Amino acid sequence: MIQGGGFTTDMQKKSTREPIANEANNGLSNKRGTIAMARLPQPHSATAQFFINVQNNMNLDYQDQDEWGYAVFGSVTHGMDVVDEIRFVKTTRQKPSIDVPVEPVIIEKVTILKR
Repeated sequence: MIQGGGFTTDMQKKSTREPIANEANNGLSNKRGTIAMARLPQPHSATAQFFINVQNNMNLDYQDQDEWGYAVFGSVTHGMDVVDEIRFVKTTRQKPSIDVPVEPVIIEKVTILKR
């Protein structure tokens, strides 16, 4: 997966709003190309961080009240080739984080499509 949303390009933690309720039981699955909320181990702790699934990760889906899973809220409709390129950028360790891109990767545009 590719995770983002929680830090600035110089790895400073962003301020967030209050955590949201976990909606992982919405019927959506963590399949390749979907976008889901990242969270702490507590199920209702998601704030600003998200991840893009670069492979099927159905093990992250809602199972029950003991295994909340990670809430899928969108999907990549165009540009999965770009996501695949991001997967393989050179990374480094910036304590305490690992696998931090050597050069920041910035999402410049998101379009919200209505269904």
